[in-house]
Amino acid sequence: MTDSKFSAIDDRLDALVSLDLGGRGVEHLYRAARERQGRSLVGAAADALASIPEKANVFVTTGSVSRAWISPTIGENDGPAGLAVIVRALSLAKKALCIVFVEATLIETTSAILTSAGLTVLPYEQATIARDDGSLAVVCVEPFPLDEAGAKAVSSMLIDRYRPALFFSTERVGRNVDGIYCSMRGIDYGMGRARIDFLFDEAIAQNVPTVAVGDGGNEIGMGVVAEAVRKHVKFGDLRPDGSAGIGAVTGADVLVTAACSNWGCHAIAGAFAARLGKPVLAHSPELEAALLRRGVDVGLINSVANVIDGNVDGIPEATHLAVVQLISTIIAPAFR
Repeated sequence: MTDSKFSAIDDRLDALVSLDLGGRGVEHLYRAARERQGRSLVGAAADALASIPEKANVFVTTGSVSRAWISPTIGENDGPAGLAVIVRALSLAKKALCIVFVEATLIETTSAILTSAGLTVLPYEQATIARDDGSLAVVCVEPFPLDEAGAKAVSSMLIDRYRPALFFSTERVGRNVDGIYCSMRGIDYGMGRARIDFLFDEAIAQNVPTVAVGDGGNEIGMGVVAEAVRKHVKFGDLRPDGSAGIGAVTGADVLVTAACSNWGCHAIAGAFAARLGKPVLAHSPELEAALLRRGVDVGLINSVANVIDGNVDGIPEATHLAVVQLISTIIAPAFR
């Protein structure tokens, strides 16, 4: 397939996942990110994935302890499903070993979603054996410190140990200019939250390629569109208490904005599959339904409605299935 055809596919995927169904101002963030990138956001992210060497280590992160003041085991359903689709694609296509960093309290639920995507969760030493002999699609899930000092202390060590070829983040909240981890409601909800943005910062400092996906302005990666977040996102300029807005300061080489972060991941996987000419790498409505159902089974919440269901960010489950089907339709010409 020619580059021009990839460009058309990429642009359609950008347009699809940027439909601001949640009314968060994501279309403004998309325009700012697109201007900065100079090309399709989804396409740039897919190219970053395609450039990963065979059997490389890849750092990935997601997850939000959304109600830590109640319990740090309560996570939300936007993020884990999207990440699972990316990890699955990298494992199948590149035999990459993804190392997922989350809170210790979210390891169980994150692992459950990854398992539903067909991945076997193992400790690193065992996972490398399976990765290297090709006998399993594997992934590691590791905890990360909850305090700034601990995060800074381990970040360089982790990069030195694992030598990641890429760091991929989706729906992972980063600190604002005051060092606060803010919800979309402008609330400080940093308690119980792993300071993974410091690891992301260290990766950038060490020239590890980085890709980030977000939908609200408070996620890792959004630092590259900080002005758009301040202008167009609720509480992007000021929080309800009058302090600095919710925008995250951490940037990324490639930022993919989406109306729902899961959609951004699904589109990236589709563009990645198109580039490699392998439809099996793309997401499907059947797998999406399974991932959302597993999220319900393990208690991930729809953080907009404050309930456990298959809706994500307040958007009906049927819409998520339809978006995945539309992605499949958009990328279909690549396989003809």
